[in-house]
Amino acid sequence: MKKKVLSVLLSTAMVASLLMGCGGGEAAAPAADDAAEDTADDAADDAADDAADEGDSDVVKPEDGEASAAPTNGGEGGTINLWTFTDEIPKMIDKYIEDHPDFPYTVNSTIIATTDGAYQPALDQALTAGGEDAPDMYAAEEAFIIKYSKGDMQDYAMPYKDLGIDVDAELAAADIAPYTVDVGSNTNGELDALGYQTTGGAFIYRRSIAKDVFGTDDPAEISKIIGGGSGNFDKFWEAAKTLKDAGYPIVSSDGDLWNVCKHDPGSKSWINEDGKLQIDDSKLAFMDYSKDLYDNGWSNKTQAWQDAWFADMSGASDANAFGFFGPAWLINYTIAANCGGEKAGEGTYGDWAVCDSPVGFFWGGTWIMANKNMDEAKKDAVKELIYWITLDTSEDGLQYKWANGTLNGEGGTKDSVASGTVMSKSDGSLDFLGGQNMFDYFVPANKYAKGDNMTQYDETINNAYTEQVTQYAAGEKSKEDAIAAFKEKVATDLGIEAAE
Repeated sequence: MKKKVLSVLLSTAMVASLLMGCGGGEAAAPAADDAAEDTADDAADDAADDAADEGDSDVVKPEDGEASAAPTNGGEGGTINLWTFTDEIPKMIDKYIEDHPDFPYTVNSTIIATTDGAYQPALDQALTAGGEDAPDMYAAEEAFIIKYSKGDMQDYAMPYKDLGIDVDAELAAADIAPYTVDVGSNTNGELDALGYQTTGGAFIYRRSIAKDVFGTDDPAEISKIIGGGSGNFDKFWEAAKTLKDAGYPIVSSDGDLWNVCKHDPGSKSWINEDGKLQIDDSKLAFMDYSKDLYDNGWSNKTQAWQDAWFADMSGASDANAFGFFGPAWLINYTIAANCGGEKAGEGTYGDWAVCDSPVGFFWGGTWIMANKNMDEAKKDAVKELIYWITLDTSEDGLQYKWANGTLNGEGGTKDSVASGTVMSKSDGSLDFLGGQNMFDYFVPANKYAKGDNMTQYDETINNAYTEQVTQYAAGEKSKEDAIAAFKEKVATDLGIEAAE
């Protein structure tokens, strides 16, 4: 692999919480801060790239705040500029060029962390400025993808069909998860962006606790007990009471449940057809869920990405949480990294399983786009890279290698990917899950997820809402005052008034 320097603007806080070891900590008030979700997306992406490219010591990063050239050497045809927020996609492209030495372009990667909101303004400026240094390819994550696919910046994206991709045929052949297509389509219904990973969520639980409380750790039985696939939380709350009586909270934090409620397939957009703020039943119900978790001891009152949250993964809490809601990456790069062991019998390694979530949802993800203003000569090469990452279903494609842990040889980390065709010929069995094939649950979860109820304002609105829910759950505000403060915050920050 050639020597390379990545252009990086990084905050010192980036992904540190994910990579820290297990340990206890004081339980915090409930928090479902969407800023923590940004940390989750960054951390998952960065940890995924670390897992996929262990031992890659030839990546040289400049000091924080320093920008420099970032070539990945291909051929002599010119330069393709890639903008992203972790080095995950650049390392994928490194691998592609390594395996395809005749690729005619050098790829320049500019990586700017999303920490403190740095990435979007820089990307926007680069897109609007244009010129030879403008991004030819760029990435967006769940928190802000809608801005670039359907929102204020959608006009810079080149529809995949204009790259020369037969979109309908390729989507059908690859059996791409529908929610990822919804999210990546523009307001004209054209596909502007796709991802490689899918983040449909399931319930990830401790086998030993399941046996202790319910007498079985079988995923099919636990799914029934918590109401998996029911579309509501009725059975889940019954299970929470049973677990509490046995000394276990059902989840670690209310934020674990927020990730479900905000993408409930039955939920509505934050913004109604008249451009007004609306709070639908699913999101409103989260206020009651959070309060119940807090008051009844059904959670450990932790906060995502903090020590106490990780302690529930390692089994170091005074009362260990039964489980977490999350996608495959939460298992691979977070729970596994904080379980306290590397093989069965160490920490909680091997003591986990996956079953259906009561309600479908997704959490996180990265979408890849092309700049419609790029040099026409680059289109075929950009198409080649985007196709290999997002639509190629062969065993040489990124998706197959990612799903089966073979991107850098055998034994790598397996993950859930966007192509159902790839998933059907892949094996998601993990020793970490006691030998369970996690794809048995994550593939259907991707079908349940829904992405057509998102707006470009979700990041700001989610932050404002969860801040008020936290205060309500902790008894610092009444529900009415919390809702009023939320509406006022949205009106002040975004100029969006609440519907009557």
